Amino acid sequence: MHLTTTSPETTSLKPNRRVPLAAAALLAGALLLTACGSGSGSGDGHDAHHAVPAVTPAGTGKAYNAADVAFAQGMIPHHRQALEMAELASGRAASPEVAQLAAAIRAVQDPEIATMSGWLSGWGEQVPQPGAAGAHAGHGGAGAAGMMTEPEMNSLKEATGAAFDTAFLKLMVAHHTGAVEMAETEQGKGGYAPAKELAAAVINGQSAEIEQMNRLLGGASAH
Repeated sequence: MHLTTTSPETTSLKPNRRVPLAAAALLAGALLLTACGSGSGSGDGHDAHHAVPAVTPAGTGKAYNAADVAFAQGMIPHHRQALEMAELASGRAASPEVAQLAAAIRAVQDPEIATMSGWLSGWGEQVPQPGAAGAHAGHGGAGAAGMMTEPEMNSLKEATGAAFDTAFLKLMVAHHTGAVEMAETEQGKGGYAPAKELAAAVINGQSAEIEQMNRLLGGASAH
């Protein structure tokens, strides 16, 4: 009786050990198949999420549109002209505030040119060449979007001291105002998130600089 009693117990215990093992094996297999399936379906989106914005191609969930291209192609020469203006301040500006402002413009806008150039290259779009300032800005060339004309640039190059400060501030206020308008267009029509983020930075940063320059102009006129 003892052997008969223990034999069924022993027999009944074996399936109880096997069932959890079998279920675990089936579950592991199902999870493996699910993981493979989800990897093939979302691989592109995952890669796009972690991709460097400068080389993200179209169609990966971070797609760009015509407004993004226009923004980058317009803002690059616009920034280049601002850098040219800012470089003139060295050795010409009389006001320390103007010299500091020019240095800040160089520090911010030079890296932004590199970023936008990277986007255009990654998209297979034309990157504006140096010396083509105004070719795209505002779709209207020099004089549009606050871009300086050649006579205005020549006049700024010839100015020194307080006369340079006043001319620089007035021209840069107009220049920044054009950049803010371009950035607002990008925020409204653009589709590429990093470009819209850069546009927001342009609006915030250059709007603050416009206020600073207007205060400096007010102080200059008071004297």
